[in-house]
Amino acid sequence: MGVSGVLSGFSLIAAIVAIGYVLGRFRVLGDAAPLVLSRLAFFVATPALLFSTLAASRASEVFSAQSVTGWVSASAMLVVYAVAARWWLRRPGAESVIGALCSGYVNAGNLGIPIAVYALGGAAAVVPAMMFQMVVLAPAAFVVLDVLTGRGDRSGLRSAVVPLLNPMLLAALAGIGVSLARVELPEVVMGPIDMLGATAVPVMLIAFGISLHGAPIPGRTELRRPLVLAVALKNAGQPALAWVLGTFAFGLTGPALLAAVVVAALPTAQNVFTFAMRYGSGVALAREAILVSTIASVPVILAVAAVLT
Repeated sequence: MGVSGVLSGFSLIAAIVAIGYVLGRFRVLGDAAPLVLSRLAFFVATPALLFSTLAASRASEVFSAQSVTGWVSASAMLVVYAVAARWWLRRPGAESVIGALCSGYVNAGNLGIPIAVYALGGAAAVVPAMMFQMVVLAPAAFVVLDVLTGRGDRSGLRSAVVPLLNPMLLAALAGIGVSLARVELPEVVMGPIDMLGATAVPVMLIAFGISLHGAPIPGRTELRRPLVLAVALKNAGQPALAWVLGTFAFGLTGPALLAAVVVAALPTAQNVFTFAMRYGSGVALAREAILVSTIASVPVILAVAAVLT
């Protein structure tokens, strides 16, 4: 695994976030820009990216020992954070869900793909993580957040159906359906979807960069302990558990073990900030966790590469 691959991935994300920060500094897009851009990503761009990614996938890319290693390690971090946040740190329910996502939802897209391509020999290593997060973690979190924030606060059948109408869940189900049916959609259909999906990552990164302007230094508020917990689980706990599971439970070695641990060591995804903005909870925690975990992941991933190659 080359150092240049890691640095290329991080420089890519840093450049776009910096552009967002400058836009926020000079108020080019106005005060409502982070909310508007986050809604655009949540309702349009990310569902399009989700659909196109899943529609082009195959089951053989998803189910393997390497994949299960990532799924289990991510799920374990979410559970540990959620339990600790509610019963030890006494944090609000919706914020605890966002914090849990900060602890295990990896940046498999805009950072994971460049690192996988340039350093692991291809993007296939991050596909299982992307699909698991898109199909399982995100929809499950949305259902819980809909209930906790009252967005599904309606009576009867409508209350039960609202969480299931989430655009990302619908896009995931549609993409899986197309994949299983082995249907190849015409260019007139996929062209606009692919174009909208291509805007998801830049839009999320710009919204995140804008939100950094005027934000307090991470760890200077009452969020210090939740932030430390989330970052410790994300940057240390998840890759360590992935190594233990991959080595002793699934017998992974060589490139397969390296890929599993590197993917687990990726920082918190910008998607979590979009989710927090959408539900109006845990926004500061998501912003700080993304920033700190991204910075901390550079030496972690380089150390993993040095040890496992």
